[in-house]
Amino acid sequence: MTSDIAAILAIDGIATGAVYALVAIGTVLIFTVTRVIFIPFGDIAAFTALTLAALDAKRFPGTGALVVILACLATMIEIISLVRAGETRLLPRALFFYLALPVAVVGLAWLTMRADPPLAVRLVLALMLITPIAPLLDRIVFRPIADGTVLLLLTVSVALHFALVGLGLLFFGPEGVRTEPLTSLSTELAGVLVSGQTMLIVIAALVFSGLLFLFFDFTLVGKSLRATAVNRTGSRLMGIRPARAGTIAYLLGSLMAGVSGILIAPVNTVFYDSGFLIGLKAFVGAIVGGMTSYPGAAIGAVGVGILESFASFESSALKDVIVFSLLIPILIWRSLASLHSEEEIEE
Repeated sequence: MTSDIAAILAIDGIATGAVYALVAIGTVLIFTVTRVIFIPFGDIAAFTALTLAALDAKRFPGTGALVVILACLATMIEIISLVRAGETRLLPRALFFYLALPVAVVGLAWLTMRADPPLAVRLVLALMLITPIAPLLDRIVFRPIADGTVLLLLTVSVALHFALVGLGLLFFGPEGVRTEPLTSLSTELAGVLVSGQTMLIVIAALVFSGLLFLFFDFTLVGKSLRATAVNRTGSRLMGIRPARAGTIAYLLGSLMAGVSGILIAPVNTVFYDSGFLIGLKAFVGAIVGGMTSYPGAAIGAVGVGILESFASFESSALKDVIVFSLLIPILIWRSLASLHSEEEIEE
């Protein structure tokens, strides 16, 4: 391996790691607020790439049907919950947020597609169609068991992943897609040619990470999410609703997954089941940060991307094995470095 090859591999790894970083940060965000290790995060990123490919081909994607189905299920569950709790006065609000708003987004996307919009508008449409998915899944699947153990939530999350893989095959088909590059520019960095797409991936990761930092530190909603992550009971006593905080976390997570899917689609062929590997590699990065630190998750994800790039050069067939083997020393280190205490048994 020459220095030029190493530089190329490092740049490629940083670009891939930047995408993983967005997924890892979103995973940590959802976990800290809701205690859910959201395995389908990568599936939502893959669905975004498939949605954008369908829009590029002037076809309305199956994402629209998926959102409508989820909206109907979420509305039905919310109505039943409100009726049982005797809070029928909240029914109009539930109908607006869980049914009218998602269906309106799908309808707006369908009408816009008939006008053959440019690439920038198609990117916005893809994000609009993807963003409601995670909050709707939260209402359907996770909120009814929000007080369950982390192990139960993880088991349900894995089952939800397999359900989404099946739905992905139904709505998008088995064909892989690769969208057109978002930019054709390129530049030379330290004697290495760097594509504009690579620079765009890194810049987008930095921008969204910075916006997330500003959101948590300088907005009331962001501070309420941080409070919920630190102490759910205490935040509830201060008037913060954990359910609402969870919805916001899923909304932000879905948006970040959508951006990740848009960035990775031009550089990798994406299939309906590609999301699992994306999410799992980002999860390795999130583990580096202990599932609590956003900078730690981002640094870990970039490290995973660089390791994957060099591993693919040495042995393409074993690159995933090498990446996932990184979990073993990380978990051992985390186990030895963390403070252990006896679990309190709630009566």
